Amino acid sequence: MKPLFAVVALCGFIVSHSQAQDKLTPQAAVEIATEAYIYGYSLITTEVTRVQMSNAPKIEGFSGPMGQFVNVKRYPPADYRGVSAPNADTLYSVTWLDLAEPQVFSHPDMGKRFYLFELVDLWMTAFNSPGSRTQGGDAANYLFTGPDWKGEVPAGMKHIPVATRYMVILGRTYADGTEKDYEAVNALQAQYKITPLSAWGKTYVYKAPPVNPNPGFSMTDKPQQAILDLGTEGYFNLMAQLMGSSAPPAKADAPILARMAKIGIVPGKPFEMSKLEPAVQAALQDLPKTALEKIGAGKSSLGEVKNGWLITKGLGEYGTDYMKRAVVAAFGWPANREKDAVYPYTETDSDGKTLTGASKYTLTFPQGQTPPVNGFWSITMYEIDQGWWFVLNPLNKFTVSLRNNPQLNTDGSLTLYFQNESPGKEKEANWLPAPKGPFILMMRMYGPKETTPSILNGSWTPPVVKKSE
Repeated sequence: MKPLFAVVALCGFIVSHSQAQDKLTPQAAVEIATEAYIYGYSLITTEVTRVQMSNAPKIEGFSGPMGQFVNVKRYPPADYRGVSAPNADTLYSVTWLDLAEPQVFSHPDMGKRFYLFELVDLWMTAFNSPGSRTQGGDAANYLFTGPDWKGEVPAGMKHIPVATRYMVILGRTYADGTEKDYEAVNALQAQYKITPLSAWGKTYVYKAPPVNPNPGFSMTDKPQQAILDLGTEGYFNLMAQLMGSSAPPAKADAPILARMAKIGIVPGKPFEMSKLEPAVQAALQDLPKTALEKIGAGKSSLGEVKNGWLITKGLGEYGTDYMKRAVVAAFGWPANREKDAVYPYTETDSDGKTLTGASKYTLTFPQGQTPPVNGFWSITMYEIDQGWWFVLNPLNKFTVSLRNNPQLNTDGSLTLYFQNESPGKEKEANWLPAPKGPFILMMRMYGPKETTPSILNGSWTPPVVKKSE
């Protein structure tokens, strides 16, 4: 851990906290605290997710101890509530790493199969993305090192420095949903390995780190609820602790760090509500709720709306766009770089009304105008409940795509159906079952084409969703 004076000097500010607090009105304090809450939401979400997923003695479900891959052998089940907006196109392979010691990640030859290993630090920055686009199908070894590491990189390794002590590898390997293909992917997953640098080239026997019996928040609630339950003081305490140790703030964050210091939020220093003026303390009691409402209202920061679809731009790497980062943390933790994947989504029909299972909808791609991708595309439906989750349905079907062998119209166009009841047996390959209440549709475009027609340059846009009844 860096000494507090070093962190303060690095960030370029020295503030007399007691003097600054004396001059703050409750309204000014709330404004700063709201900004701070939004700034830290990606960090807190990632940390809570890390602990909930890795503070475990063995692999069970989607959780497993630090430094060991959890390979999901089938698509997530309908009742999965771990990571918001899960997918049913690829099989996840996830491991959290502690870079107190450098770690080596190895994967085998992947052939022509689509795969992506999203690398995310504690601030939820997708700092690299080994995969089909960047690596091709060749086998590879990657060396991950934490802040301030100095040493030699062994031959045959690609060195990727990481800005925080902890990181996650969120791997996705395409699977078509058949038993035969599941088994082929499972064989690849079994070869995804993590090796401490000190054990490279030696016989290495993995040993799980000890479990923390009291992490300070719920291990079973959804991350969003666990964070809300921290309250104002608990939230800012955890945030300050992380910034002073495993997640040093970026240099570009100096302005917001200076503002946060005015209410006593300083990297490495406890945040104590009792040291604030009574009127300020009272004003901050409901901060988590109001800040989350503001985050929810900030969805438009993710990109631009076309044909009712919000087309995201510049996700994964946020710079000082803290609102965009917070929205992603709340509704789609984490996000890929746009060259790897783009996820347009819509909550409304052509009339601007909320999508709901009480109505029926269609979406039609004209002939030859399905999503332009180098990888593949799909559309997933989610019901909304403090996050976006699969819709329970009798078909156990969460996506619709070309792998469902949908029926084309006589003119070569493709019409998809989104409704609660079946549109008829002959159309079920084109159907995605909806809940009775509100839902969203998310289009996943893996490996979007960069030349026209392309969603990246705006020359291709998803068609509008039309209400049919």
